[in-house]
Amino acid sequence: MKKQQLYYEQLQQSERLKMVGQLTAAVAHEIRNPVTVVRGFLQFFDEDPSFDDPMKRKFKLMIDELNTVEQIISQFLTLSKPNGEQKLEKVDVKDVIESVTGLLHSYAMLSDNQIVTYVEEDCMISINKIEFKQLLINIIKNALEASDVGKSVSIMANRNNNFIEITIIDEGSGMSEAEVKSLGTPFYSLKSNGTGLGLMICFNIVEKYGGEIYYSSSVGKGTTATIRFLAINDQ
Repeated sequence: MKKQQLYYEQLQQSERLKMVGQLTAAVAHEIRNPVTVVRGFLQFFDEDPSFDDPMKRKFKLMIDELNTVEQIISQFLTLSKPNGEQKLEKVDVKDVIESVTGLLHSYAMLSDNQIVTYVEEDCMISINKIEFKQLLINIIKNALEASDVGKSVSIMANRNNNFIEITIIDEGSGMSEAEVKSLGTPFYSLKSNGTGLGLMICFNIVEKYGGEIYYSSSVGKGTTATIRFLAINDQ
């Protein structure tokens, strides 16, 4: 019965991913066109010598904001990309974790948080490196935002039989069983300004490459995210 229930829930999640992927792709394409035009004009004005420096700084600010919109659109489009579009690579998990934690170090310092890593050597998986980085950035950033001020986020990676396991542990307020069960659902978010699509994209990436992702949490005791991918030999 439990296996049947799990299969049914996975099937429902797959259908939700497919439906939202198609919807967001259509909307994202329609948004991207006018954004590209507006950014093009702003870049033209930025290079026009008739505008003074204060005005050009405003143009740069607007261009930066449009670049943020472009990044969000790219996230939406990730939901609808077929598996064959992304190039598979032999990826060293330790290298990617070090790269991602380096990027997020300054972000962690804003709340006086620390990122602690315990990563084994020779943890190799087959995945698209860009999407793997996107996956880790999203989940680690969520862990930092969930953690209390001054607390640490621990990241561990090791080989467990034929799998590479990546574990991200925060020291936040935790979640109820119902909240954990709803993670990855379209437009479900525990953040006041969240869309829920970031974590949904994470679930999509893990599923795309045949991996598994689990969350365990209890109120007042923080949250643990565990990601598993099939290991490959470094030969």
